[in-house]
Amino acid sequence: MSPLDVEIVQRKLAVIVENLQALVPIQEMSREKYIGDLYRRKATERMLQELIEAAIDINTYIIVQTGGGAPDDYYESFIKTGEHGILSPQLAEKLAPSTGLRNRLVHEYDVLDHDIVRASVDLVEELYPKYVKEIVAYISR
Repeated sequence: MSPLDVEIVQRKLAVIVENLQALVPIQEMSREKYIGDLYRRKATERMLQELIEAAIDINTYIIVQTGGGAPDDYYESFIKTGEHGILSPQLAEKLAPSTGLRNRLVHEYDVLDHDIVRASVDLVEELYPKYVKEIVAYISR
């Protein structure tokens, strides 16, 4: 087990917080305005991707540094945070599916449904501030 470098985690948390703040105006946009604005859509997709990837990086880093085995995949990185007491199991289970959105954004498995991406902003704004709060509490112990 290696010591946890809190600065690494804090840098990743800063990415999450910055993207959460940048996504707030998207929540306030009408569906029509969002769908009609290519630059906002692409920026939203990128911010969601960065935010989710930063959380995955944090999850994996903390799990490995505290003696847990590396997660098999991104989804499991969230599940393991719940199992290891890094996050509450309930929050970990709610966040784990966001890795599917990340995969769709990165790999463009399907044509992206703009309504789903836009709805994901609301979900991210609901859940990820809780993620930040629980990670900060964990690294502050």
